[in-house]
Amino acid sequence: MGYQHWSYETLDRLCMDAFTRFGFTDGQARIITDVLLTSDLYGIESHGMQRMARYHKSIQRGLIRIGAEPEIVFQTPVSAVIDGHAGMGQLIGHRAMTLAIEKAQAAGIGMVSVRNSNHYGIAGYYARMACERGLIGMSCTNSAAIMVPTFGRKAMLGSDPIAVAVPADPYAFIFDASTTVVTRGKLEMYNKEGRPLPEGWAVGRDGRPSTDAADVLACITAKQGGGILPLGGSTEKTGSHKGYGNAMICEILSAVLSLGATSNHTMENGCANISHFFLAMDPALFGDPAAIRAHLSAYLQELRESPKAEGQERIYTHGEKEAAAIRDRMEHGIPVNDNTMLEVQALCSDLEMDFSSYFGDYLPPQSGFRGNSF
Repeated sequence: MGYQHWSYETLDRLCMDAFTRFGFTDGQARIITDVLLTSDLYGIESHGMQRMARYHKSIQRGLIRIGAEPEIVFQTPVSAVIDGHAGMGQLIGHRAMTLAIEKAQAAGIGMVSVRNSNHYGIAGYYARMACERGLIGMSCTNSAAIMVPTFGRKAMLGSDPIAVAVPADPYAFIFDASTTVVTRGKLEMYNKEGRPLPEGWAVGRDGRPSTDAADVLACITAKQGGGILPLGGSTEKTGSHKGYGNAMICEILSAVLSLGATSNHTMENGCANISHFFLAMDPALFGDPAAIRAHLSAYLQELRESPKAEGQERIYTHGEKEAAAIRDRMEHGIPVNDNTMLEVQALCSDLEMDFSSYFGDYLPPQSGFRGNSF
């Protein structure tokens, strides 16, 4: 299957129309759309608009409750716990980071832990929210269990990404990465493309290495054993314990502090029960924010200009590739997999939206793809 390139404006209109048809207000649809298309603009296809069909299924199954209002159930001047009441993850995440930013602006630091939410998109979106206001931002989230612990064969932890964003010039420092070798969304993309997984990404229900994306996804959904390996692979010699340990930090900040569900207890009793964590911190707590920003900017430039390995022409700093990807996709369009377009076509039919009003005469080629396991 191939890819089609669509303008940002086309996909923005599609997402806005779809999410309002789902039952969200225009303002809510704008937040959700912005999170998804930011991911696509960054080049993180797994967390972009290809997730729309999954969200639609989650709404139909009752995992995502439209109209749910996030509730602050505990707070201090610098911290809070929010119960998302099974609402849309992007809306809960946006509200939680907004609260963390407000506390940081008032007291220097704000921390919010969230329980009973849903998938919230890319963690980096929320860290960037703080960064754009001159603050240091951090966010992490657990998820449905997809990671097998080091030496294990059953998924017990989520992809558990951790994101940090710090103001700098000419690019902010933005680091966003899962603590698994890859995310579930990456397996979904390989499944859509009918490609075998690379060695070292996942194990099957017997704990042996697997390259079958569909089977690993089915095992994760059914909680039958198997899953994705921690960052570092399957052994301590390759650093598996480091990815496992970082995932545990994410679980503690998100699920344990909020008294929410750890990843192995998500997706039970008709509830997703995902947990998140958000932090915003004013660099003024440590001195002159402008001097700190200039100091980081100088170090990042020294990294870019440092000696290159043989055969390499460039060293990137975190956030630089995303800035370049945004420029490229705004000029040349956002690539969307043909199998994702099949899902979009079916979604438009379900929502009584005119597929051709967005994509003209284009019709996605038929394939044997039957969708990812949810």
